[in-house]
Amino acid sequence: MSLTIEQIMCTSPVIPVLVIDDASHARPLAEALVSGGLRVLEVTLRTPAALKAIAEMKQVEGAIVGAGTVSSTHDYDAAMKAGSEFIVSPGLTRTLGKVVTSHGTPFLPGIATAGDIMRGLELGLTHFKFFPAMAAGGIPALKALAAPFYQCRFCPTGGIGADTAADWLALDPVLCVGGSWITPKGPPDYAAVEEAARKASALA
Repeated sequence: MSLTIEQIMCTSPVIPVLVIDDASHARPLAEALVSGGLRVLEVTLRTPAALKAIAEMKQVEGAIVGAGTVSSTHDYDAAMKAGSEFIVSPGLTRTLGKVVTSHGTPFLPGIATAGDIMRGLELGLTHFKFFPAMAAGGIPALKALAAPFYQCRFCPTGGIGADTAADWLALDPVLCVGGSWITPKGPPDYAAVEEAARKASALA
C-alpha cells in the first residue's frame, strides 16, 4: 500500500534534497541517510545521473525515494519509470498538477503565493513545498500565507540550514523541512552524512 504525502512528510523532520552527479554514490549515500534516521530522500532531476540514482536508492531497505525538480509531465513520466514513490516540483502548473493527481501519486508542489495555494486547492491538494523559503520571505511570509489556508501543511525548502531548521519545524503548519546541508557538494563522506542525518532526525 502506497503512502500518502502527509505520511511521507511526517516520516522524518528533514527531507534531504540530493543533487547526485555519480549514480555509484547513490546506494551508499541512501544507506548512510537511512542509518542516520532520514528515510525520505528527494533526488533532484538536475543531473544526468538522477534517474539511475533513484533506481539505486530504491534498493535500500527503509528508504522512501522520490524525485524533485519535476517541472513537466515528461519529467513526471521519467521519474515514475525510475521508481519514484513521490514527486516534488519547484512550482505548480495546472497541467502537471492534473496529471500527477489523476494517477494518485503523492505530490508536493512548490508554492510561494496565495494564488499558488489556491491553484493547488482547486486540484484537491493541501500539502505544499514553500519554496524558495528564505528568498520568499522566510518564517514571517509562511506564517502570513498559512493563516488563511488553515487546512494546508507545508515543507519549507530553500536556504534552510542546520541552524534554522528547528525554528521552521516549530510552526504548527510545518510537517518537515527540505535541506541540502546534510549532503554538501563534492565526493560524499558517508560517515559525516550519517552523523548529519542523525542530528537532523533528532529535530523531531
